[in-house]
Amino acid sequence: MASIADRVMVQLASPYTFPSYHEKIEAPYDYYAFGQRYVKFLVDFSKSAVGHLERFNAVQAALDSGENVVLLANHQTEADPAVWSLLLEATHPRLAKAIIHVAGDRVVTDALCAPFSMGRNLFCVHSKKHMDDVPELRDAKQAINRKTVTLMIKALNEGGKLLWIAPSGGRDRPSAETGAWSPAPFDPAAVELMRQLTAKAKPAGHLYPLAMESGSMMPPPPATEKAVGERRLTNYVGVGIALGAKLDVEAIVAGIDEADRDARSAAVGAAAQKAVEGEYAGLLAAMAAGPGSWGGAYSQPWRKA
Repeated sequence: MASIADRVMVQLASPYTFPSYHEKIEAPYDYYAFGQRYVKFLVDFSKSAVGHLERFNAVQAALDSGENVVLLANHQTEADPAVWSLLLEATHPRLAKAIIHVAGDRVVTDALCAPFSMGRNLFCVHSKKHMDDVPELRDAKQAINRKTVTLMIKALNEGGKLLWIAPSGGRDRPSAETGAWSPAPFDPAAVELMRQLTAKAKPAGHLYPLAMESGSMMPPPPATEKAVGERRLTNYVGVGIALGAKLDVEAIVAGIDEADRDARSAAVGAAAQKAVEGEYAGLLAAMAAGPGSWGGAYSQPWRKA
């Protein structure tokens, strides 16, 4: 907590301005280790799970061969990047650290959140949900987004890149009636953008659905807020990630007229959403049952390191 107070004071005194592409800062201060250290103490590893470890092996193999991978994920807490890294660093250290997150402006402008974001590789964008919060800034925000997409294209053309994006444009929120969590609806346009970028890049590109369970660790506000500076509540809980099977885009759009771009985009977005929802339900069930009941689909790879 003292480290957080120190880093927040530094941020308040001299705010760091995030460029469209930000590379994690590990010196002279190691912001990556700072974030890992804090979130690690909120994770109950005995109740945490990783689903389909063999698919993470396939992702690493694709990256090693110079191909690109984009993860289409649900998103629950600001700690999700650290959750990803903590659950994979024992068996897939390169996946844990080399991933590039597509980050909204909230996590780079809030003084409490920014120090954690400084320890991550980020493509910085403005979410549609907050595009009109300050109407006079809309044009500037759109210009930043265009610049970021240009940098994404350049990175994907280099090959061997792993990107994480939440097509919902924000965090999941529990049902007001039941309190149950579920992946927020994906924006088909966001899925389609990533499909186009990976398809047009010179190396091959792959889209994978990713389910994340972390909401109880740092629950977001009940509704989307315009102002930054939300109250943070933290809990010691089990967390999980589960990687779905690679999306077969050609099979998904088979039978849909090539000229009907909207229908094809909607089909891919719906398939990604359905895959994440399925993996999320399986992950919740596995975590509720506990490690003793798992077959080969779920594991705790940090115990094998």
